[in-house]
Amino acid sequence: MVDFIADYYAKIESYPVLTQVQPNYLRSRLPSTAPYLPEPLQTIFHDISAHVIPGITHWLSPNFFAFFPATVSTAAFLGEMLCTCFNAVGFNWLASPAATELEMVVMDWLAHMLKLPASFMFSSGAAGGVGGGGGVIQNTTSEAIFVTLVAARDRKLEALRTNDVKKLVVYSSDQTHSTFTKASRLAGICPSNVRSIPTSRDTDFALSPELLRKVVEADVESGLVPLYLCLTVGTTSTTAVDPLEPLAHVANDYNMWVHVDAAYGGSACICPEFRHYLNGVERVDSLSLSPHKWLLSYLDCCCLWVKRSDLLVNALSTNPEYLRNQPSESDSVVDYKDWQLGTGRRFKSLRLWLVLRSYGVANIQSHIRSDVRMARMLEGFVKSDLRFEVVVPRKFALVCFRLKSFGRAEPSYVDSLNRKLLEWVNSTGRAYMSHTVVGGVYMLRFAVGATLTEERHVVAAWQLIKDGADAVLKVKGV
Repeated sequence: MVDFIADYYAKIESYPVLTQVQPNYLRSRLPSTAPYLPEPLQTIFHDISAHVIPGITHWLSPNFFAFFPATVSTAAFLGEMLCTCFNAVGFNWLASPAATELEMVVMDWLAHMLKLPASFMFSSGAAGGVGGGGGVIQNTTSEAIFVTLVAARDRKLEALRTNDVKKLVVYSSDQTHSTFTKASRLAGICPSNVRSIPTSRDTDFALSPELLRKVVEADVESGLVPLYLCLTVGTTSTTAVDPLEPLAHVANDYNMWVHVDAAYGGSACICPEFRHYLNGVERVDSLSLSPHKWLLSYLDCCCLWVKRSDLLVNALSTNPEYLRNQPSESDSVVDYKDWQLGTGRRFKSLRLWLVLRSYGVANIQSHIRSDVRMARMLEGFVKSDLRFEVVVPRKFALVCFRLKSFGRAEPSYVDSLNRKLLEWVNSTGRAYMSHTVVGGVYMLRFAVGATLTEERHVVAAWQLIKDGADAVLKVKGV
């Protein structure tokens, strides 16, 4: 299997980046029932090569530039092997003390790398990290938002001495990830009380503190209760950054829980030149980022820090008789089952621990800077070609661009050009990009960050984009 995996990585560039199969292709190729008798491993390997790999979109390809990257590394691979080897189900401290305590150590390490306030760290809190600040590894940002939203909800309802959630209101920008709306509904927030505040090109699609205050004031005047504000450092569409300090100031005035979703952009903040995007973080209640997007750690890995872990525990704790034990009863240990939605959990901190120890902070910073440098190069290519325009300023390693209108003002015509260009590029199998629509503008997204991507891949992708533009414009008669 190790040889098979090594061979896959060695020839990954030979596969079409975006899968070319049609829906339901696999069902017709595989038996309708499981084999009654065991099959040889070589037969299974054959089916993986013949049937599974053709249906994979190769996220690890150096020519993958869509969405955000899913980064990997040898160190994280080894950590995943160890995690699987031990198969520890670390729902509480006693179930595997090393699993709990290594996670606490690693979360503090990463907090120091980000220069987070001490109030987010175990090392500066109560004895054993119980009740104070600290961090936990969730599966995804969706879960990080959900658990903090539930904690905020329960705190507010207790303060109001009611169980009625009908008046609770949550806030975000129209660029916040769609998972926020899903989490809000799951937490019982009325859909009509989920505020998605418009952004504009004038603020590079960041949330305006002035507009937030107006919306909140109107809600308060209507008898509603502000509950939760979700801010973003690196939005999915364009990597917009909400200004944390002034927005948190508004939220603090109304006793709202403030969460920062830094799933993508947060990782860059281990570099001093990007740390200013977290200015004001001392005013927020929680922060999450996803090392699987940029810190080489494989899916799934979302780091969540909170100032008051007791609020998570109060909202999420269960304590059946069969899980009771002396360390937990003494309140001297952290039981991570009470910091998350589920009960069971894997020994995921091994991945981060091996990444941080094997590469060191300096090399991880260099990795991020390398991706940013390649994105800056692509941005320069776009600006040097008069047929294209950069739509929003690049902040990290994502370039948002499009073909221009060429004197024709109809937005639908320009959108059609760019859709055709995206389809042309992706259909070649030689690169994969994605798109978005922000402020009514259709644009192409080129995200640098796959672990195997080198400068030559970006150069080749730009040449492919130019070839596609030639083909599309020729067909359109431009």
